[in-house]
Amino acid sequence: MLIAIIVVVVLVLAVIYAVLYNGLVRSRNQAQEFESQISVQLKRRTDLIPNLVSTVKGYAQHEKSTLEEVVKLRNSVVSADSLQDKVTADGQLSGVLRQVFALAESYPDLKANQEFGKLMEELTNTENKVAYSRQAYNSAVQYYNTGTQTFPRNLVANLHHFQKMDYLTIPEAETKVPEVKF
Repeated sequence: MLIAIIVVVVLVLAVIYAVLYNGLVRSRNQAQEFESQISVQLKRRTDLIPNLVSTVKGYAQHEKSTLEEVVKLRNSVVSADSLQDKVTADGQLSGVLRQVFALAESYPDLKANQEFGKLMEELTNTENKVAYSRQAYNSAVQYYNTGTQTFPRNLVANLHHFQKMDYLTIPEAETKVPEVKF
């Protein structure tokens, strides 16, 4: 009888351990999947930019420096090594893209161009997806980090060397309130 009780207790502890371990793995994988989604959306955005630049070039020849800056910053997003570096470079790119979008106000023909309109819509949709992916990633990181720091999961996390994950931070340039002038 004593052996049966010991076997049952060991089995229950093994099941609890497996559930805790699998939960940590699942939450870490979810955070990594959201991290991947951010990279996918940033790639999609950087792929749209050359089309936007070439569309605008025909209308705004004297805005060449702005367009060159867009291309330069696009390339810095593509070549960034870490996700945080990509997000920082993307924040700088967002600021310059706002200038390009403002150009449309100065060029009514450009604003009416269907290709430009489609590109603007695609970029806006992609911006929304990037924002959602950032939020989802940080939520998944919060859930994972909480799991690695609370009892009894922290015992399993420490035993298997689960590392704390970092949140994505928004570059300071993106936190400033845009200035609107009429």
